[in-house]
Amino acid sequence: MSKTLRILGTHGVPAAYGGFETAAENIALFLVRQGWRVIVYCQAAGDGSITEDVWQGIERVHVPVTLGGWKGTSMFDWLSIRHACRHRDLCLTFGYNTAVFNLMQRLRGIPNVINMDGIEWSRARWGLAKQAILYVNERIGCFVGNHLIADHPEIEKYLRTRAPQRKISTLTYGADPVPDAPLAPVFALGLQPGGYLTLVARPIPENSILEIVQGFSAKPRGKQLVLLGDYDAAQDAYHAAVRAAASPEVVFAGAIYDKAVVQALRFHGLAYAHGHTVGGTNPSLVEAMAASNAVIAHDNAYNRWVAQDAALYFDSAESFSARLDELLGSAELREQLKQASAARYAQEFTWEHVAGQYEQLLLRFLPSAGRAVAETTPALKDRREQ
Repeated sequence: MSKTLRILGTHGVPAAYGGFETAAENIALFLVRQGWRVIVYCQAAGDGSITEDVWQGIERVHVPVTLGGWKGTSMFDWLSIRHACRHRDLCLTFGYNTAVFNLMQRLRGIPNVINMDGIEWSRARWGLAKQAILYVNERIGCFVGNHLIADHPEIEKYLRTRAPQRKISTLTYGADPVPDAPLAPVFALGLQPGGYLTLVARPIPENSILEIVQGFSAKPRGKQLVLLGDYDAAQDAYHAAVRAAASPEVVFAGAIYDKAVVQALRFHGLAYAHGHTVGGTNPSLVEAMAASNAVIAHDNAYNRWVAQDAALYFDSAESFSARLDELLGSAELREQLKQASAARYAQEFTWEHVAGQYEQLLLRFLPSAGRAVAETTPALKDRREQ
């Protein structure tokens, strides 16, 4: 049986953009090791012709587009899908933003498994017009996809309002383990190992950064809170509010895209603060657990399923301050959380585990496989029962 997969919907590999790209890279590399032929579509700038090459055993199709932003991404998706439809290969699509284009695969009988991401259309930051576009494409994606992937049980629960349960599986994101890390990146920022907490998130209200900064800054801590990201007080009112609430112990480290530096900062930190309130399984939280971080997380169903007993939970600036007092006051508690974090990561979020589940699912939809493979593998069935 020939095992060929085309991966669409990401900016391409190697990953240099976000969670989807990281997932695509790790899943593709795993599948190549298992004997698959994997083709990944990569977005390129310019107006030239489509080119192809090979990177670490992954075949790459570089699709140039001249437009920027969302329009450019939409054009890239259209051109990639059109190219993929010249073949009869199984497709794995990350995201539903342009699911209307996936009608082409459906009409041609080309199997397409879609990772449906979070409930993107509900995020107020997009504005009404883009929310409407995302909402429509979500509904289309649920219809045209042969199977839907949710990254979290709560997302699967939501998708069941859009599609039958048999059509949905929960497969999370993974992270690379961080058993050790150099100290140089820590010292370069004037920090001391174990003397700070980290926070890595887009600075928007739904990530509770203001509440975290307010809670941390409520009194002197003898520790620092390091925020990674751009906080431009002159251009953004929310950024200005975060800066205004910050005590002198809050460090605005700026945007850091070097993965090794971010890993080092997490690994040598006292704890990780996670304020995300929406979006399913968040890669930043998983990456913190991969570094064995003690975690203080916003109290919601998404974070509680991911971190479980590896975190303390807050729902306001006041409760964050209280949880931080608990954490700073007990070395035993910090060690307990670190061990629970490492254990939860090893149980659920290694790339070997995640990519292996993707392979089990994808085998069911290979064009030559028909429906010979069992409707639900044990691993996927077990997850639905969690």
